[in-house]
Amino acid sequence: MRGILPFLLALAFAWPARGEVFLFQAPSGAAARELTIYSTLDEGLAAPMIEAFQARYPDVAVRYEDLLTGQIRDRVRDETDGGGVTADFVFSSGMDLQMSLANDGYALAVRPEAARDWPDWAQWQDRAYALTFEPAVLVYHRPSFPDGPPQSRLALMDWLKAQPAGAGGAVGTYDITRSALGYLFLARDEERFADIWTLVGAMARAGLEVFPTSQDIIDRVADGRLKIGYNILGSYAADQARQRPEIGLVLLKDFTVVVSRVALVPRAARNPDLGEAFLGFLMSREGQEVLARKLRLPAVSLEVSDGNSARMMQAVLGAQLQPVGVSPGLLVYLDQAKRRRLLARWEEALTGR
Repeated sequence: MRGILPFLLALAFAWPARGEVFLFQAPSGAAARELTIYSTLDEGLAAPMIEAFQARYPDVAVRYEDLLTGQIRDRVRDETDGGGVTADFVFSSGMDLQMSLANDGYALAVRPEAARDWPDWAQWQDRAYALTFEPAVLVYHRPSFPDGPPQSRLALMDWLKAQPAGAGGAVGTYDITRSALGYLFLARDEERFADIWTLVGAMARAGLEVFPTSQDIIDRVADGRLKIGYNILGSYAADQARQRPEIGLVLLKDFTVVVSRVALVPRAARNPDLGEAFLGFLMSREGQEVLARKLRLPAVSLEVSDGNSARMMQAVLGAQLQPVGVSPGLLVYLDQAKRRRLLARWEEALTGR
């Protein structure tokens, strides 16, 4: 098929290190060079950014692999260490895993034009770049809160204490043993909120329910099976709230953790120039507007100033927002001793031991 709309071919593989593969033919129909992308974004979400890139580069075909965060890290490492080639561009919500690739020498130093004005917290040594600005939010069932939901963690604790013990249906959050994002959010909470384990204990007494994904929680809040979802990825929540009027969301006023999807160009890329071109496009004003308006992923670029951007959120909320910086500090969340300790505290809080 010719034109900007891609020809999609989904291929299933038997081994767990591979996900679905989607092929986007070059719009020009030419015998094209191929850009290979490993990403955690679903293909349906990724298609608009690929189509916009191909409108600028019509002779480039795109091979898009939809993978989990850990699979991306492992694929890039294994393919590089094996002396072969790997993806030309990697885009993942696993901030800590992306940072481990950059820190361990698996990423090229590239500096697109937009990098000159990129926020310091959102880049590291020209090897890793945050491209989105996604807060953790409190999602709530509007009919259950005619006077409005809790606006801070202390207010949330007061609300939880008023719920019947063990009744269930009060609150849901990520299962941090299965969700890397949930683990990162809770680890940041522990660093900033001295009473975090008291809060988790209050959730447990009110019948906390845990799930591996945002969608699991949002669906249950929408139909009232849960009244509140805690620490939910705001980009998904905001998109759902636009479509489902029963859902409301709040950025908690004491502090709001902000995470990003991090991009890099691997050192062993087959076509590193295409990887850098795609990175440069996504960091450009046009690319950031595609992320913000078509993918509903808030933009980092200071050139984008609509409501779905870091610039607007920071102008309104200021120091309330606590973005997770792209730096080796992220590697602490991969430390196994820290993980064991945090998971032990989580288990203690859930069981009341």
